[in-house]
Amino acid sequence: MIVKSYIPNFITLLNLFSGCVAVIFALQGNMKLTALFVFLGVFFDFFDGFVARKLNVQSELGVQLDSLADMVTSGLVPGLVLFYLLGLVPQPFVDNSNLLPYFGLLVTLASAYRLANFNISTNQSDAFIGLPTPANTLLIISLPLILEYQNSDAMNTIILNPWFLIVLTLLSCYLLNAPIKLIALKFKTWNFKDNVSRYILIILSVVILAVFQFAGIPLIIATYIVLSILSK
Repeated sequence: MIVKSYIPNFITLLNLFSGCVAVIFALQGNMKLTALFVFLGVFFDFFDGFVARKLNVQSELGVQLDSLADMVTSGLVPGLVLFYLLGLVPQPFVDNSNLLPYFGLLVTLASAYRLANFNISTNQSDAFIGLPTPANTLLIISLPLILEYQNSDAMNTIILNPWFLIVLTLLSCYLLNAPIKLIALKFKTWNFKDNVSRYILIILSVVILAVFQFAGIPLIIATYIVLSILSK
C-alpha cells in the first residue's frame, strides 16, 4: 500500500521535470522541443490523477504537488512562449523598447491564481470552474507550432499581429479564472452514458486535429468550452 501511494506522485514529478526542461528550451527559443516537453508534461498531468483514482490512493499531498508541477509546465511555460512570440513582432507602443514581451507573463500570474483557487475550492471534483491550465497551455503552445509547421501566410500574419497576442493574453487570463463550469476529463467509469460529453469531445478533437493539424488545437479548446456550456 505504501509503495502504491508513491506511484501517482512520481508521475506528477515527471510532469514537473518535463516542465523544467520545457522552460530551458523556451528560454533558448526552441519552440519545437518546448512543445514536446509540454505535451509530455500534460500527459503525465492527466495520467497521475488517473492512476491515483485507479489505485485509490488520492491524497492531499498529491493535490498540492500536482498544482506545483502545473505551475511550471502549465503556468510558467505558456508565459514564456507568449514572451517569445511578442518578441517577434514590432514594438508599436514605445520607441526603442522591449517591454511588450513581458505582457505575456500575465498568463503566468493568472495561472498561479487559478491553481491556488483550485486548491482551496470544494466544487471542482467533477467539473472545472474556469479553463484548466493544461488546456490553456496547449492553446498557447499551438501558436509557434502553427508558425513552424503549417507555413500559412494568413495564419502567420494573424499570430504575429501584436494586437492578436495582446487580446489572446487577456482572454487567457480571463478564461483561466472565469466562473464557467467546464467538463473535467476524469473517467470514473468507461460507461458511455456517464461520459457522453467526454467521448464526444475526444472524438471531435481527433477529427479536428486530423483535418486542421496544429491549427486545430485552438478550435478544440473552443469546442471544449462550447460543449461544456451546452452540456449543462
